[in-house]
Amino acid sequence: MALQTLAASSNTSLIQPGFSLFRFGRCVFFFGQKGWPKRSCPTGVFLVDLKNNELKLRPITFTNESCYLPPLRHPAVTSFSDCLDGESIRYLVHGGKTPNNEVSQKLYIISMSPSVNKKITLCCSEKDLVGDIPEARYGHSINVVHSRGKKAVMIFGGRSYVPLNQRTTEKWNSVVDCQPFVYLIDLQFGCSTMHAIKEIQDGVSFHVSISHNDTVYIIGGHSLENNLRSPNIYKINVDLLLGSPAITCNILECRLSFSSSIVTSTCPDEFFIVGGYESDSQKKMTCHKALISNDNIEFEDVEPPEWTGEIKHSKTWFGADMGHGVVLLGIPGDNKNQNSDSSYFFYLLSHGEEDSTLAQSCSQRSLDNQEDSMPLEDSEEFMFSREGIMSDEDTYNEDDEEDESQAGYWITCCSDCDLDINTWVPYYSTELNKPAMIYCSSQGGHWVHAQCMDLSEDMLINLSENNIKYFCHEHIKLERGLQTPKKMTPVTKPSLKREPQK
Repeated sequence: MALQTLAASSNTSLIQPGFSLFRFGRCVFFFGQKGWPKRSCPTGVFLVDLKNNELKLRPITFTNESCYLPPLRHPAVTSFSDCLDGESIRYLVHGGKTPNNEVSQKLYIISMSPSVNKKITLCCSEKDLVGDIPEARYGHSINVVHSRGKKAVMIFGGRSYVPLNQRTTEKWNSVVDCQPFVYLIDLQFGCSTMHAIKEIQDGVSFHVSISHNDTVYIIGGHSLENNLRSPNIYKINVDLLLGSPAITCNILECRLSFSSSIVTSTCPDEFFIVGGYESDSQKKMTCHKALISNDNIEFEDVEPPEWTGEIKHSKTWFGADMGHGVVLLGIPGDNKNQNSDSSYFFYLLSHGEEDSTLAQSCSQRSLDNQEDSMPLEDSEEFMFSREGIMSDEDTYNEDDEEDESQAGYWITCCSDCDLDINTWVPYYSTELNKPAMIYCSSQGGHWVHAQCMDLSEDMLINLSENNIKYFCHEHIKLERGLQTPKKMTPVTKPSLKREPQK
């Protein structure tokens, strides 16, 4: 295995422990920054640019039909394909922690959208689940199993917060291992079923999972209840029978015990396990190869790379799989390097021939056309997000972005407007990175902030969807004064005089 030092450049300060990487062909994408997305990239997903041993992150866009994907740390991520040739790759993302330290229970499907102008665009959709829905969690695993010509998604392990009715003031943010249940999800219908495994009694988090056909191997991991990293391997077999699936589990002995390791693969039957921890104070400095054959798994020691002094002396490290036998590793920096955009040192750990072509694959082909692409247009009524045009500069300068005073987002829309670019936070659920606005149809017209107009979210959506003319507080009286009163048919009032009797 070869270790390559990377120079941190633009936007790499966003890379924090718990991030994930997606790989579509030659394009690798970063996901899971610690804070909410910057205005320069409201989606929070960046294209990884490796060129001349320099690591950069370039913002990318999502299709207009995509749902919002919050930045999530320590989610469960796996790839799968609907085609036999494996070309049409999609990713499943479940759970994870938000920047507010809330834990998600949502399941997202991410794919690369075809584009006629060669612009790199991703598509994200949320999958609605019914039945036994897995509770919100992080540090767990997700795999796709194939059996009898069908496939299912398996979720296992992870941690979550103590239930609200069990929390105390002193331990409000305490976490516990989730129950060791296996969840199977039918992707087509979103039906989820829960299965108890008698062979697994303790919760497991931050483990390694390897799937092969109808079998998932759970390796390593940490249990909070007994503070152990078990050397056992749980071999879970899933038989997708018609009606109710059958799940069996065998316990295999293993000499390895670790947590938070990273697994990468070079072929369907060969996997490499790197990084992680052997105890709370000792990093796992050895590397291992996992070989699956004849319905069994075997481990071989792999000669580790020549670790740098910074890696050897660092107490912590983290990383993610880049695919094709490549892992991106990071360690805390000394915060003395003023020339770096990040507080971490980054390394590329490669196995096989991938290291010789990775830099070219992740930069040249994917970025040449991306920087010339046009930004997406705002919606006509709801101006929630607008992606900036790509730049060749190493750093993003907000002064170089579009003039938002002309776009109308941060103008003083009325005499009582108090929205500030530096203090604004989302008010409506549909807002991502800029305040919702509504168009005042007065003479000349102008945009106003929906929050300043005291509009409820239901009213805002109703005005937009039904294309109803709207007038702000300062023009509603004027508009009413200009309206021509409707002609009213005079009401015939009956006479109050009593007619004389004949």
